[in-house]
Amino acid sequence: MRGSQDYLQASRLLITAGAGGSGSYRYRVWKSELAALAAETGLAITICHFPPGTSKWNKTGHRLFSYITLNWRGRPLTSHEVVVQTIAPARASGGLRVEAVLDSSDYPTGVAISKKRMAGLPLERHATHGAWNYALRPRRVSSPADQAPASESRGPAQRRQATLAKLAGPRLTGMTAAQLEQLAAALAPAQAARAQQRYSQQRGGRARRATGNVRARPLSGDAARLLLTLLYQRQACSMNVLADLLEVTATCIGDLVKETREILEDHGRDTGAAPVRFTTHDALLAFADSDRRPARTTVTERLSHPALTGLTRRELHELTTRLAARQSAQAERLTCQRRGGPRQPGTRGGVFRQKISNSERVLLALLYHRRLCTLDVLAGALGDVSRSAAGNVIRETLPLLQQEDRIPGPAPTRYRTAADLLAAGATNDTATS
Repeated sequence: MRGSQDYLQASRLLITAGAGGSGSYRYRVWKSELAALAAETGLAITICHFPPGTSKWNKTGHRLFSYITLNWRGRPLTSHEVVVQTIAPARASGGLRVEAVLDSSDYPTGVAISKKRMAGLPLERHATHGAWNYALRPRRVSSPADQAPASESRGPAQRRQATLAKLAGPRLTGMTAAQLEQLAAALAPAQAARAQQRYSQQRGGRARRATGNVRARPLSGDAARLLLTLLYQRQACSMNVLADLLEVTATCIGDLVKETREILEDHGRDTGAAPVRFTTHDALLAFADSDRRPARTTVTERLSHPALTGLTRRELHELTTRLAARQSAQAERLTCQRRGGPRQPGTRGGVFRQKISNSERVLLALLYHRRLCTLDVLAGALGDVSRSAAGNVIRETLPLLQQEDRIPGPAPTRYRTAADLLAAGATNDTATS
């Protein structure tokens, strides 16, 4: 605000900063935002960090902070207005005059810069102590082909919103847009109450708001928290993949998943498992941009055809829903037996990769109960499942299935290979359509 008026012809800007804090030479966000400032103003920005332990050499600390400290000595800083009004009257006989205004911009925490974006910054390190001394040049566009894409020209918040919109498809969440919106509306009061409880615990009591205080907005809203939790709970990817994709820290993802997962458990929501898992954010984004379906989904749809299961798809869905609670109780009982006792209070229940979801367990047990094929054929149909894994889930699910009434008896046809079994489901689908 002031420098642009005092130095109209300036083409360079020198910044001296300490070695720690939010302006540390280690922080990628600091350098990324300075690169954005250089591109916006057209200034070549040079940054020189003071070595660790010498930040008090900065002239700002000598010539400004000392007078500000004298000005607000013994005065409680109860609001932002008090801080601004206490800084502004600072005067010195040497000509120091201070102008202070409140910056009400949004600066969310938890933001991270990926290695790919960091490598693309126009950063030039100096020959002497390049880690502490470097320059950021304004990026020049020589041709339309060198221009950044529209997604890169927007800010981090807009890029995150666009990415979240891509991830909200039913292929990853297992819900339609309307169902996801209804679930978000149902969980919103509980999320607000949980957030208020968290703020109260952090501050050590109820809020005491003074006039002029500005509360920072969270990095992600309730709907975004729900979406990210669903992706993680459904085992579509890990927290590190989500952090790299949204350019935030993994700790930020972990905190919001922990809070929202507890709310989902309180409401008895079963998220299920995604039919595909991604180990890199590039693969997840490429899948979200495409319209292809996971191969596992196609296989499951063929195996669940009424000609093979003896049940309509609606009856199969109702059966899977009825068995979901008993499957969860059985899984908890088996886990308790393996650990030698109940889970200790306060311990975190992790999300572990399951190659066979609960609905697929019911389907495999039903096909095996009807004697359609052998374990080898069922394992071969799923592709990435071994015979022993298929046998274990069938052995655990078959007693639950036998407790149900109106389960179809043996099938009239027995298939010898996985290809024949899948072909029968595809043929029946064609005939039905």
